[in-house]
Amino acid sequence: MTIRVLLADDQALLRSAFRVLVDSEPDMEVVGEASDGAEAVRLTRERQADVVLMDIRMPGTDGLAATRLISTDPSLTQVRVVILTTFEVDDYVVQALRAGASGFLGKGAEPEELLSAIRIAAGGEALLSPTATKGLIARFLAQGDEGDDGRDPARSDRLNALTGREREVLVQVAGGHSNDEIAERLEVSPLTVKTHVNRAMAKLGARDRAQLVVIAYESGLVRPRTD
Repeated sequence: MTIRVLLADDQALLRSAFRVLVDSEPDMEVVGEASDGAEAVRLTRERQADVVLMDIRMPGTDGLAATRLISTDPSLTQVRVVILTTFEVDDYVVQALRAGASGFLGKGAEPEELLSAIRIAAGGEALLSPTATKGLIARFLAQGDEGDDGRDPARSDRLNALTGREREVLVQVAGGHSNDEIAERLEVSPLTVKTHVNRAMAKLGARDRAQLVVIAYESGLVRPRTD
């Protein structure tokens, strides 16, 4: 199966570099390039992209708005958005995750990391950015509005639908652990972990693991690190 990738960045030079890299892989192909968010949304629909590499800061419709439009479009439920940013952790990235992005990656990442991110996003397996500081992600996700602890009471109530084991797995997912790592920690099989993750996503209405992480912090199930 070939992963269909759409590139959305207002810098033509960067798009060209990403195209060469992606097209060099036998299991990937670039199906389009967009210089702004509106064009990215249109081409995502037209070219049936699987993964969109999305810059946040673009003229007109920015990457944040485009990500929200893609993630809320019922006809694009299979599309995964990976945010590419100069700053690996900032408020724009957190907003993008809340808008429906599957994860993010710094523009300074190694080529192998970018290619891996595309494959991971296509499989819906993990929150991205191997070099990001997980504690900072957690802190931003839990901040919410000023004067608020970041918790969403409605989402907190929805956690009641989870079994005890599903809650345990959700905590591990929020920590950025893979299925194999969670299996080892909980002394179960990776297949069992995958089953619990899928059930948690279904019960909580999450598109992928990135959204599970957001829910875990916004519901208060997992607290941000302070160190």
